[in-house]
Amino acid sequence: MKTVTATFPPLESVTRPAVDTAAAAYYLNRKQQTLRGWACLENGPLRPIRISGRLAWPTQKIRELLGVAPA
Repeated sequence: MKTVTATFPPLESVTRPAVDTAAAAYYLNRKQQTLRGWACLENGPLRPIRISGRLAWPTQKIRELLGVAPA
């Protein structure tokens, strides 16, 4: 079975206000299901925005959580 791996740009080059769950999980070094659990239970270090039933994770909040937010 062939595994397809997505590639994500460096976080500092992301200009979108929010990223999807796969990208957020990659940047936070967590599994996607962990982020979905945070969204469902509302107990994680950040909360997603729900857009038409889909989760979008604020890019700036991810940067702040990782300590790489611009001053």
